[in-house]
Amino acid sequence: MADNEQAEAGAVAEAPRPRGRLKLIIAAVAVVAIIGGGAGWFFLMRHGGEEMHAEAMAPPKPPSYVEVPDMLVNLAGQPGDRVQFLKVKLVLEVKEEKQAEAIRPSLPRVIDIFQTYLRELRPSDLSGSAGLFRLKEELTRRVNLVLSPYQVSAVLFKEVVVQ
Repeated sequence: MADNEQAEAGAVAEAPRPRGRLKLIIAAVAVVAIIGGGAGWFFLMRHGGEEMHAEAMAPPKPPSYVEVPDMLVNLAGQPGDRVQFLKVKLVLEVKEEKQAEAIRPSLPRVIDIFQTYLRELRPSDLSGSAGLFRLKEELTRRVNLVLSPYQVSAVLFKEVVVQ
């Protein structure tokens, strides 16, 4: 009988095990689904909240512009070549009107640094759109060095003539 009782106890003990494992797996899947759903909801609502904040913010201010007087410089060339000239009309783009007002007294320094650089250019340096892009980037870099605490967003060309 003792063997019979042990066999019944073993059968009873084995029967709940598969049920217990199945419940454990179902509970784990439910917990993962709840956590995943909560995380997804959190990120979706957070992203939607950013859109609402972006709409509530004031629209960005339009940039301000500082006119630079027209410049006419002769380009560097080989001795004996005909002299070529570069005429440019430039505008400096800044973020705020306060910066534009602060830059205006420094325009003579800006013109000096521009003319010094432009006189070293050769006509081949200005050929094509890539040449003008390099010129624009170099002028922007130089003006930002001269106007150090203030930053110029871009140097814009109004007119570029090579003769």
